[in-house]
Amino acid sequence: MSHLPRLLKLLNTAARYGLDKVSPQVQPAGIPRLLFALWSLPWRQHPARRLAPEVRLRLALQELGPIYIKFGQLLSTRRDFLPAALADELQSLQDKVPGFSSPTIQQLVEKSLGCPWQEVFSELSTTPLASASVAQVHAARLRNGDDVVVKVIRPGIENTIAEDIKLLKWLAGLIEKHLPHGRRLRPREVVDDYEKIIFDELNLLSEGANATQLRRNFEHSPLLYVPRVYWEHTRSNLLVMERIYGTPVADVEVLRARNVDLKKLAERGVEIFFTQVFTHSFFHADMHPGNIFVALHSPENPQYIAIDCAIIGSLSRSDQQYLARNLLAIFQRDYRKVAELHVECGWVPRDTKVHEFEAAMRSVCEPVFEKPLKDISFGYLLVQLFKTAGRFNMEVQPSLVLLQKTLLNVEGLGRQLYPELDLWTTALPFLEDWNRRRMQPGTLFKALKENVPDWIEQLPLLPQLMIDNLSQSRELKEINLTLQARLQEESERRKSSATSRFRAGMVLLAGSAITLLPALQPAISTLPGATILLACGGVYLLCFKR
Repeated sequence: MSHLPRLLKLLNTAARYGLDKVSPQVQPAGIPRLLFALWSLPWRQHPARRLAPEVRLRLALQELGPIYIKFGQLLSTRRDFLPAALADELQSLQDKVPGFSSPTIQQLVEKSLGCPWQEVFSELSTTPLASASVAQVHAARLRNGDDVVVKVIRPGIENTIAEDIKLLKWLAGLIEKHLPHGRRLRPREVVDDYEKIIFDELNLLSEGANATQLRRNFEHSPLLYVPRVYWEHTRSNLLVMERIYGTPVADVEVLRARNVDLKKLAERGVEIFFTQVFTHSFFHADMHPGNIFVALHSPENPQYIAIDCAIIGSLSRSDQQYLARNLLAIFQRDYRKVAELHVECGWVPRDTKVHEFEAAMRSVCEPVFEKPLKDISFGYLLVQLFKTAGRFNMEVQPSLVLLQKTLLNVEGLGRQLYPELDLWTTALPFLEDWNRRRMQPGTLFKALKENVPDWIEQLPLLPQLMIDNLSQSRELKEINLTLQARLQEESERRKSSATSRFRAGMVLLAGSAITLLPALQPAISTLPGATILLACGGVYLLCFKR
């Protein structure tokens, strides 16, 4: 019942904007459709119903809050899947969400810094440069003359997010409990991960640290520039960063007019993604066009500028290696390797029949590979592969959810810049080079050198660890023997108890038969004496010789 108010708001918003009519391909069916139609009756004449479908969807997501706005942001990057009008409308969710004016930016800054804003800034604009789902950004100038931007969290946004997370957890529990494959999808873990991510996004100190690390990873790189953080003026709800001057990556016409090499720009986006994932294991996981700009100082060698590093993804070394090897195997159409890697890394159960899994992978991939490479959606192929793997009880990997989302963003952005983008040809050389470098003696020696100090530190403890291990082994053996003895005793006790119950039952049966002797006397008198003796012997054997 605690989720009821938020659930009612979701239903009312969907009914008010007629979301069941936004797309003819996506509509409720059967009883849910009838129930939703009845729920929608009071809003049949609402003015919002007369708006265009794409506008209704954008306004509904905007009204529901940050979690739904981010969903719209992800959708807006997939122009290859969406009608152009819908993609254009959802794109405005990236940085054109209506801003707030109370409290004022000056009041928020002074509260965070604990001093009048004029002591830090010579200028502070009251008009936001951009307004997004959880924060908005204002232009400012420090007293030393540096142009900066000031990012502040929307007041009260924590409560809205907390309510939505509670509702999502409740829905995840229902999915896990009642859907046939709900447990395999691990919806609770996915929601838990998303909860951590979005609450980290509310901590601007965390975003500043992420930006600083990303800037360090690409220092002096021609591929990506990340603005500097002014730590002396940054707080948990206030972020002060260097102001950048670039063209939004979505302004393709402007980029084309400035003679930017769009093919190289799209390919560099793919290279940046794979470098972050496989070289740094630290990737910007919110790469929608509202967070990406292009520096125009060298149109023939365009450089990206990344902002808003609140959501960062990271893979463990094992996931990183298995993912790269899986992608390489897919590129090379080595479906046996794909199947073996899924089993090896535990993404599907150990008892999975590899040859059946291999055949399923081939049936999905081969029809796709018959198309020209430029027409193949890598993101779509991965979705199909995960669906197929689901038939073999593949569990959703929460650590890969952000990666999948980011890959969809990158591919959508690349196709928007350069529709002929061949992500496969761009990515394959990078993965092959990564795999080659991974096995080089220098790389192996570097990994060895990194681990040697830990080994040396643990070396004096090795004898004691061996003694403890032997002691634990003996204890486990004794515990195992004790358990086996107790299990044997319990088995014999149950057997004895069952025998006793059987004997008692037979005795009662015999007793009941004896009580019938007077009534059966005429019949018994006609039976041969041997028959009666055999029957008595049988009862004796059943009761006392079992």
